[in-house]
Amino acid sequence: MNDLMDALWPTPLDEAAPRAYAILDAARDDGIYPALLAADCEWQCLYRGDAAVTMAEVAPYLVALDPASKFTPWLLEKAWGNSWGVFFVATVKMEALRAHFRRFIMARLPDGRSVYFRFYDPRVLRVYLPTCTTEEREMLFGPVLRFVMEGEQKETLVFPPVSP
Repeated sequence: MNDLMDALWPTPLDEAAPRAYAILDAARDDGIYPALLAADCEWQCLYRGDAAVTMAEVAPYLVALDPASKFTPWLLEKAWGNSWGVFFVATVKMEALRAHFRRFIMARLPDGRSVYFRFYDPRVLRVYLPTCTTEEREMLFGPVLRFVMEGEQKETLVFPPVSP
């Protein structure tokens, strides 16, 4: 767990330091959504409109992590190794991140159907990123400086690079 903390909050931690975030998939565990409702940190649903309301308990959530909050250590302990989502570091604020990641919520299949794309599932992202061109990776990363996610083995931290 210390390696994950070090990856998300390199020292020194000051106002100019990049912020740590997570995108959590509430569909992965019944405890995620209630924990968010009680969380002492900022969070926003990546869905909007009716989908944000009707799918609230299974939606993806962007969460600003704070090492001093009560929610963050709980999340890191519970989420890691259970594919609850991905963690990342960025210098932009929540609204910019939400707008960026909302662009990837839906994907179009070859037959023309639109489906939800669970890019925030580390099992999906680990498989998807190696198939991307450099331009596609740069588009997905956008303002993200570094993704941090669990590997196939719980103990493994994966730091996918922007360029393949």
